[in-house]
Amino acid sequence: MNSKADIDPGALDTVKLLLAAAVLIGGVAAFYYFEDQSILLRTVGVLAALGVGVLIGLQSAQGQALWRFMQSSRVELRKVVWPTRQETLQTTLTVFVFVLVLGIFFWLLDMGLLWITRWLTGQGT
Repeated sequence: MNSKADIDPGALDTVKLLLAAAVLIGGVAAFYYFEDQSILLRTVGVLAALGVGVLIGLQSAQGQALWRFMQSSRVELRKVVWPTRQETLQTTLTVFVFVLVLGIFFWLLDMGLLWITRWLTGQGT
C-alpha cells in the first residue's frame, strides 16, 4: 500500500505561473490602491512584487527553460565580435551619406514628376 499522490507536473507549473501572475497583478493593484502613500513606497512595493513574481515563475518548467535560454544567450553574446569605434563611425557616416543622396534623388524625382504633371495638365503657365 505504497500510494503517492500523482500530481501532474504540468498542472503544478500552471499553478505556479498563475500565482506569479497574481502576485504581479496584485503589486500593480496595490500601487493604485495606496495612491495616498509615498510614490517611493509604492514603487518599492511594485518592484518587490515583481521580484517575488519572477522568483515564483522561475520555479516552473517554463521559467527554468527561460532561464537556461537566457544563460545560453549570454554565452553567445560573449562570442560576438563587436566592431571597433572606427568601423562604427565609418559605417554610420556611410549610412548618413547614402540617406542624404537618396533624399536628394527622391526630391529631384518628385520635382521632375511635378513639373511633368503641371506641363501635361497645363497648370505650369
